[in-house]
Amino acid sequence: FIFLCFAETHGITFRIQISVKELLDTDVLLKLVFHLPVNYPSTLPDISVNSDQLTRAQCMDVKDKLLEQAKKHLSEPMVHDLILWIQQHLKYVIKQSATVCSEKTTLSKGASTEDGNWMLLLHLDHMRAKAKYIKTVEKWASDLRLTGRLMFMGKIILILLQGDRSNIKEYLILQKTSKVDVDSSGKKCKERMISVLCETKVQAQHKRFQTFEVKEYSTLDELQKEFETAGLTTLFSEFVPPLLK
Repeated sequence: FIFLCFAETHGITFRIQISVKELLDTDVLLKLVFHLPVNYPSTLPDISVNSDQLTRAQCMDVKDKLLEQAKKHLSEPMVHDLILWIQQHLKYVIKQSATVCSEKTTLSKGASTEDGNWMLLLHLDHMRAKAKYIKTVEKWASDLRLTGRLMFMGKIILILLQGDRSNIKEYLILQKTSKVDVDSSGKKCKERMISVLCETKVQAQHKRFQTFEVKEYSTLDELQKEFETAGLTTLFSEFVPPLLK
């Protein structure tokens, strides 16, 4: 494979091209970029995946799987292991991606669009660069055609999203892998303190949000009413009160 390394002020970037004969005996050229931050390997690398032989969704799946593997090697050098892993497992990742695509096609043909609607509830610990963070979340929601709420109540920060399941998944990847905030020293950083409280199919009793809005609530009762109006009383009761403890 081709291997290039660039030293930078905030870490090191590896640009790697590997050829993998995994898909129908055809060579797949993967272009991988690993950006290692200064505190690597205690911090996960940023990973970018591109290939002329794969779709954008497949490249996103490869990136997602590499990040999953990277978490297993946290605090130890991992780039070489990740390259070996994707060489050995690319065909399985592609096959799984194709299966998901097939399932989505079947769903769109045999069911209504609403049957494909999913809902995601996230809890964020904090936002240091609040204005920039909000703008980023709004852009992602717009680009992925997701509706819902970004909700602030005291120190509680929640993101409630509705939309196509694949777009929900892509939002999660963006949220976990992009530099959306700043650390205590003001440097750009990824979101490390995020919790997926709930990911589920939108039910008949749930209200469909028509837009994505940013809202602030002065009391817990106001926040609860937002959930109740959307038919999400049970979701609120199960996940929000525990955040106050």
